[in-house]
Amino acid sequence: MRVHVVQGEHFITDNPDAVLTTLLGSCVAACIRDPVAGVGGMNHFLLPGGHSPGVDRAAQRYGVHAMELLVNALLSSGARRERLEAKLFGGARLIDGLTDIGSQNADFALRFLAAEGIVHVGGSLRGEHGRKIQFWPVSGRARQSLMERESAQVFDAEKRIRPAAPPA
Repeated sequence: MRVHVVQGEHFITDNPDAVLTTLLGSCVAACIRDPVAGVGGMNHFLLPGGHSPGVDRAAQRYGVHAMELLVNALLSSGARRERLEAKLFGGARLIDGLTDIGSQNADFALRFLAAEGIVHVGGSLRGEHGRKIQFWPVSGRARQSLMERESAQVFDAEKRIRPAAPPA
């Protein structure tokens, strides 16, 4: 079973044959699992914090909401908070000259894990390349393929919906 997780979504499963996939630019995906309960999942978020003024899109785009949804779904499926382990991917800087939202996303995700007591066991954050991610939530295996910067047209939608940086 293959499930593609897009921006603003999360998915959890206990199916050992499941693989979760996503494409990331400045967005971050958290891949979290409980190895004892045999359940895991992935989210994909666009912006690090809470709700920003002037942005009325679904709250799932925000890291705080996306992380809480994923963790709560895992706990509801038998995971225990003290056994959760996470891999983080994404947070690239794809557009020179604009606010480095990718780095802000990466910083947020790391702070969230630390505050929630969730062990960070790996992944790949920041850089200048988009990523294709595959995650097997039951085993915890993850695979990343870096995308050439020239192939960034897949991130055109991200560029169009990103809020403008506030004036200095």
